[in-house]
Amino acid sequence: MNQAIRIRETWEDRLLLTFIYIALGIITIAVAYPIIYIISSSFSSSFAVLGGKVWLLPVEPTLYGYAAVFQYQQIWKGYLNSILYTGAGSTLSVMLTIMMAYPISRKTFVGRNILVWLLLFAMLFSGGLIPYYLVIRNLHLLNTVWAMILPGALSIFSVIVAKSFFQSSIPNDLYEAAQIDGCSDTGFLIRVVLFLSKPVIAVLFLWSAVGNWNSYFNALIFLNDASLYPLQLVLREILVNNNVNTSSMSLSAEQLKHFEDMKTLLKYSVIVISSIPVLILYPFIQKYFVKGVMVGAIKE
Repeated sequence: MNQAIRIRETWEDRLLLTFIYIALGIITIAVAYPIIYIISSSFSSSFAVLGGKVWLLPVEPTLYGYAAVFQYQQIWKGYLNSILYTGAGSTLSVMLTIMMAYPISRKTFVGRNILVWLLLFAMLFSGGLIPYYLVIRNLHLLNTVWAMILPGALSIFSVIVAKSFFQSSIPNDLYEAAQIDGCSDTGFLIRVVLFLSKPVIAVLFLWSAVGNWNSYFNALIFLNDASLYPLQLVLREILVNNNVNTSSMSLSAEQLKHFEDMKTLLKYSVIVISSIPVLILYPFIQKYFVKGVMVGAIKE
């Protein structure tokens, strides 16, 4: 029976591994502790949070903060708006990215190099915020749902990643065989390319979904109607401006008396709730993430 050969580690190797484990442990703690603190604070009493008693585990556990979230209608309106913007924006972004990336990945496409250089130029240089705002205004998109969906629908970086994926993963022989069978370019894209491109499609959708879900700047400059605000802008109003509208909340006299304390718990509870969709989505796409990024990062 063959026995596995065990290589003796030198003291230098052990020292290096010890240093790596210590460094990874410190990084893990630095990343995990803020998340643990926010979750613990959301379940603690406002007096414990304001008094600095919360360090790791909840102190005087309570669901008062989450009860306040359920009573604050603007949060749930923003939640629905963010789901709409993220779902529609990410779907449109993936469609436009594939429609742009696939043609320029084919060497037989006329004007391919010119389009690639134009995309690179547009990625490196922009007109700035004022021309950006004027374009949206002249298109009559201000204070509409489309102001949150159309401006960021196409990511040039995603186009370059998808283009590299198509060039490295879709063999030209497969395209020629499809042509011999009478398959058109559109048919080849829909029936073959999309079927073989699940990893990069998952990565593109995840990138776009996370970006759209966390986006608040476009809403800040393009939206005036509070009913159209995404969740992140509502969260900004609560965290940065400390602004909570109590008109939509059915609070008793006793609750109003302790309203300032409730706002502290509301902040932490909203942060936890706003992070849930991304945390739920990521495990289903994670298996494609590394493969899609690595293959899509291969240069031509």
